[in-house]
Amino acid sequence: MLEKIENIICETLVELNEELENENFGNPNSKTKLYGTNGMDSLALVSFITDLEERISDEFEKDIVLADEKAMSAKTSPFRSVESLTIYIKSLLEE
Repeated sequence: MLEKIENIICETLVELNEELENENFGNPNSKTKLYGTNGMDSLALVSFITDLEERISDEFEKDIVLADEKAMSAKTSPFRSVESLTIYIKSLLEE
């Protein structure tokens, strides 16, 4: 399941990168930083989250909300890397 989620995140990043042209997202992996320094700005993050929620819903047939109170108030943001977001999405799918 983790590998499948990570692949969806990376595919979404590659598609988003066609608009962003951020060299860090051209060939993403589990260590790719998502937000902040060398990552997306807040507007790109919103677009990314929207696209990702839709893909996850299509693939796993379960609707999830990534930008909720739990994620935004977490001590360590799930949006810091592909790896942290993968783990966070897995936890949401298992609820």
